[in-house]
Amino acid sequence: MRRVALKIAYIGTGFHGYQRQPNYRTVEGELLKVFKETHIIEDTWDAHYSVAGRTDKGVHSTGNVISFITDEDIHINQLNGLLPDDIKIIGEARVPYGFKVRFPLTRTYTYIQPIDPFKEDKLDITKIRQAMQYFIGKHNFRNFSKRNEKNPNREIKNIEVEVKDNILIFTITGQSFLWNMVRKMVTSLLLVGYGELEVDTINKLLQPVELRQYIRLRPAPANGLILSDMEYKNIKFKDSQYAKDKLIEVLKKEYIKHDQEKKADIKLIELLEKQE
Repeated sequence: MRRVALKIAYIGTGFHGYQRQPNYRTVEGELLKVFKETHIIEDTWDAHYSVAGRTDKGVHSTGNVISFITDEDIHINQLNGLLPDDIKIIGEARVPYGFKVRFPLTRTYTYIQPIDPFKEDKLDITKIRQAMQYFIGKHNFRNFSKRNEKNPNREIKNIEVEVKDNILIFTITGQSFLWNMVRKMVTSLLLVGYGELEVDTINKLLQPVELRQYIRLRPAPANGLILSDMEYKNIKFKDSQYAKDKLIEVLKKEYIKHDQEKKADIKLIELLEKQE
């Protein structure tokens, strides 16, 4: 018996989240189906199976991690051949028997936000960067969670935004996050950038005072969120470039399809605006 950790990448669009649910297609459901078929995991309880991040419906991953105990050898290419095209195991690591996958040193999320082409002149990136600084360090994030958490305190170690090709790319690193926390952080920063919230409102939202009834932050859309990395102490994954390349092929096809839809939408707008 030995414990292994596997790094999982998936395109979240076609899944009802990570966690298995009856009558829904989920990432975990597809993984466990293949693990049972190959006798790697017969029973999740006996295998001490666990996952680092239970991502929501539509959320993607390039760095989620699962761990379990097994007697069987792990053949990544064989497993990937049995998995659907939108899930791939992209890394493997042998880990100590007592390894706790739920407690990485850091988790990194990446959020992709296209700049609204119809009001890009109103967007103030400088204000977004000013507001971001309030998040750094340990704070009470109760106003950025969907739930009433017993312990809403979390630490953000780093947050950055890059502007590239009319897209905002947010990168947020911390040890752990509340439910919807990253997506609500992004929403608050966009509201600041478009002038709908003041910069120092972020500081007020981080105080241990319930403000959700006064300042409602809707989570930014799930399809822009990527669980992009997990860092563990003294654990290094052996990556599979072949598996990454197979997922990239699928993503390129998806990109072309959605790009055509987007360009058709723009043309529809132009045609409607020309009509009298």
